[in-house]
Formats: sequence, structure tokens, C-alpha cells
Amino acid sequence: MISSSAFNYVNILGKAADASALRGKAINNNIANVDTPGYKRQDVDFESVLVKEMGAYQSKYKTKTARVGRVNEHLDSLDVGTYTDSVGYSYRIDKNNVDIDTENVELAANTEKYNGLIDSMTSEFKRLQSVMK
Repeated sequence: MISSSAFNYVNILGKAADASALRGKAINNNIANVDTPGYKRQDVDFESVLVKEMGAYQSKYKTKTARVGRVNEHLDSLDVGTYTDSVGYSYRIDKNNVDIDTENVELAANTEKYNGLIDSMTSEFKRLQSVMK
């Protein structure tokens, strides 16, 4: 974590990129286990954690920048892990709940999201660099 308010967005974007990378690993693991009997798909949900944390400061801090600054003070609250998705649900006889088509779409979407996050971080650093000149 970089401790300056100028880096608030970069820090949160970094947490989002970490979560996206973790989600990519989970999706790849799901694809690898598509034929494993009894396997339950894994996933990562960073978005709802971020929305919850941003909303927690909505009434006290009116601007998004102020809320981002407050969330930045508690970056550990944005740490996420994998969870088992739909543990009791399976439409297959072997009790595996991985749908390969859905996983491939999720993988493509997650890759685009990760690339977008990296591009956003790069843009933030370029803006900061232009200010420092």
C-alpha cells in the first residue's frame, strides 16, 4: 500500500486486480475439474465487497473521492478469497456443478476486466507523473 492520498485510487485498483487474478485462478481450476465427480465450482466476489465498503461511508462522506479515501484507510477490508458456489446445486448426475461454456465466458470477461484494471492503474500513474513534471 502506498500511503498518500494521491494513490487512493491506485491502491483500490490494485486490490481489484489482485482479486481478478485470484478469480482467474479459480475459473481455470473450475475448467480443469469440469469432469471431476462431485467437484463444486469456486469463485471470487470482489465487487460486492467493494460496494459494501463504499456504501458504509456513503452517509458520512458525500463525494466518491472522500469514500475512496476512507476505504483506502482500511484496505484489509477489501481482501477476498475463493468460495464454493452453489454447494447444494448440481444438474449433473455426478454432482459436479461446472458448466464449461459458462466458465469460458467468465474467463474471457475476467481477463478483460483484469486488463482494464491494469490499464486504469497505468493511466493513474501517468497522470501522477505528468503532475510531478
